[in-house]
Amino acid sequence: MAQRPLSAEQRQSLLGTALIGLCCLGTGIALAAGRQWLVQLAPPLTPNNSAAELARNRRQSLDPDRRRDAALLLSAQPKSTPEERRYWLQGQGWGNHGSNRVLAAISLKRAAQAAQASGRPQEAQVLWGELLRRFPQEPASADALYALGRRQPKLRRTLLKRFAPHPAALAAALEAGDALHLARWGARWPGAETLLLQTCEEQQATLSAEDKQLLAAGLVQLGRGQQALNCLGETAPTAELQLRLAQILLRGSRAQQTQAAELLGRLANREGPEGFKAARLLAQSPAPRAVEQLQQLPPSLQDSAPVQARLAEAGIVDPAAVLSRWPNDPASWELQWSEARQALLQRDWSQASRWLSQLNSATLPAPLAARQLFWQGWSAQQQGDQASAEQFWRRTQRSQPLGYYSWRAQERLGETSNGEPSAEALQFWQPLASADPRIDALWQRGQALEAWESWRTKQGGKPPLHPEEFLIEGRLRTAIGDDWTGLGQLERASFRLPQIGCRGQLERERQLHPRRFSAELSAASQANGVDLALLLAVAKQESRFSPTVRSVAGASGLLQLMPATASELAGESLDHQALSDPERNGALGAAYLKQLLSGAAGNLFQAIASYNAGPGAVGSWLKREGFDLQREPELWTEAIPYPETRLYTKKVLGNYWSYRQLGQRAEDLCR
Repeated sequence: MAQRPLSAEQRQSLLGTALIGLCCLGTGIALAAGRQWLVQLAPPLTPNNSAAELARNRRQSLDPDRRRDAALLLSAQPKSTPEERRYWLQGQGWGNHGSNRVLAAISLKRAAQAAQASGRPQEAQVLWGELLRRFPQEPASADALYALGRRQPKLRRTLLKRFAPHPAALAAALEAGDALHLARWGARWPGAETLLLQTCEEQQATLSAEDKQLLAAGLVQLGRGQQALNCLGETAPTAELQLRLAQILLRGSRAQQTQAAELLGRLANREGPEGFKAARLLAQSPAPRAVEQLQQLPPSLQDSAPVQARLAEAGIVDPAAVLSRWPNDPASWELQWSEARQALLQRDWSQASRWLSQLNSATLPAPLAARQLFWQGWSAQQQGDQASAEQFWRRTQRSQPLGYYSWRAQERLGETSNGEPSAEALQFWQPLASADPRIDALWQRGQALEAWESWRTKQGGKPPLHPEEFLIEGRLRTAIGDDWTGLGQLERASFRLPQIGCRGQLERERQLHPRRFSAELSAASQANGVDLALLLAVAKQESRFSPTVRSVAGASGLLQLMPATASELAGESLDHQALSDPERNGALGAAYLKQLLSGAAGNLFQAIASYNAGPGAVGSWLKREGFDLQREPELWTEAIPYPETRLYTKKVLGNYWSYRQLGQRAEDLCR
């Protein structure tokens, strides 16, 4: 049937309706585009955002990703309760692709933990089950396997196989008494050492050669060289294990050092990378026959930087030739300092200047560049060139804005600073830059533990090999409270990484100087009238803020006190267990420092050296001819005959200066 033609009025009405629809559609598209533009404009949320900002974004943000980011960051707040975490994380386990997959798995894990902690075990079981069902290959599911494995043992077996190096798997292995799993994937896991030693001792006769190698390798990771040898028995170690054993034995007694040198001497005569590694270690050996052994190596190994540097220190080859040929090898860096230090102690300033100029300071890691520049300034001043001295000292400060040599440069420049330890946090959150977007995403959302677990799983439980890996793992470890290993890794990285400018170096220094046990050390500081920065400095160097650490000599706790000294200070008998209490250890350590400072008339160099070597030994050094502690404390410190005390004094005083300066603005420190 034919349609009637529309009237003019109808056509006009339809046209108006269409125009209105098009306007609404355009407005909707514009609004959607505007909303997307606003979402993209908003800076990403990080742990630097306040709790109020995060809560507002959790409630009001138009972007579901941003709402979840806020929820995860809120759940990571130290003072959040399980109920608060449960509330924030409700409904956040969405997404199955890319970074959403990682964050969804973590959200479910954290929600399950919050439900368990708030007394809702059935809710937790449901969440664990959902996590395992949806994300069976994500590292977060290791925790689900661990939790659900309490009632289903086969899940624990799946955990050990699927996520072998994951902390949840290591905890399960310890509970199961699986020493071999721990030796392979986590010898440093708390409680693993006892199990490894027990297995070696009680099952020696039934262990296979492969098992003995594995257990010995685990004990080597723990620094237990002699116990590793005992575990091996008659089993011959692999070349790699021999190298690691020798590295541990080199730090032991004179007999162990000799044993290590013999081991390395045999290895160094082999072809391949093991031979070169053995030669480098042998070059570092203090054993009496080490130099003789180096001269017997194959020509290809003798003609290498570490061997030639050691022969140069022994006066057999020309040090200048070694520095010229291998300027970028760490062995050359230490050779240069050895020669320069000897010239400084002999007050041969021109010779010291010559050695110090052999390497370009710009190519050295920042701590070594600062050392070189400071002493170049010193030598220039002693030769009457004050202008050059001041230039060198200002370059010292720019090279390493914190630390021992920055402090001494400022003192020599006659500048003063009123820096004091801040009551606030000493550093802001910074990106991890791990080169793994998944790990970086977790780090940005305050999930340090999950980032560490993912990193460890990715690394397969293997230790870092390169400076960049030491830096990343050190930051992850300190973020989860493992300061003992983490700070050691950060320091190792700082002595190998290239310079990155004053502001970049300042951030590295901030990471190296966390503030721990603030309440305990502040109370000890106030009670004894000892600078809080000094207590932090000593605690960092003595124990890396690890209150249960005990030294080979028997010192214990945060400030590493000997039980006899602590008992005398306390007026009662104290054992290692008592000294592991940070509050008591901090108070007694502060009291001992106060005594040493009083005996040294307030001189920090003398007091800190005495803390390490004892006031008797330090008192004898004060009587030496030629080194004036009051007038030239830097040179007096370099003349300390104990290498350990010499390094210790500079480390602690560098920490002290750093803690006093960390509250300063980057603009002031990097002028």
